[in-house]
Amino acid sequence: MAQPHSDRSGLLKGTLDMFILHTLRWGPQHGYGISQAIRAGSNEVFQVETGSLYPALQRLEKRGLVKSEWKTSGNNQRAKYYRLTPSGRKQLTSEESRWTQLVEAVAALMKSRRQEG
Repeated sequence: MAQPHSDRSGLLKGTLDMFILHTLRWGPQHGYGISQAIRAGSNEVFQVETGSLYPALQRLEKRGLVKSEWKTSGNNQRAKYYRLTPSGRKQLTSEESRWTQLVEAVAALMKSRRQEG
């Protein structure tokens, strides 16, 4: 298993936002659930700390990409649930496309051999 990375490890700017939007694609979730989904979905590599998660959620809500509402969680606790908005879904599609291009470019670069001249 790869070494875990906390969100302070220098992930590319905006990556956490994309992870959050991606997680919310499957339906509303509270903050702890979002962080656990990111952790599990990355095979325990990405571990999002609350000090980064909640400011990111607030930023996404301010941009109109997510909406929140208070609900009762499965363990009878009040929790703020976040859901993807239509704008958030559109942003996620755009981010995923850019991310795919980046991954492909990095892979091509890593496979390339130095041209001797």
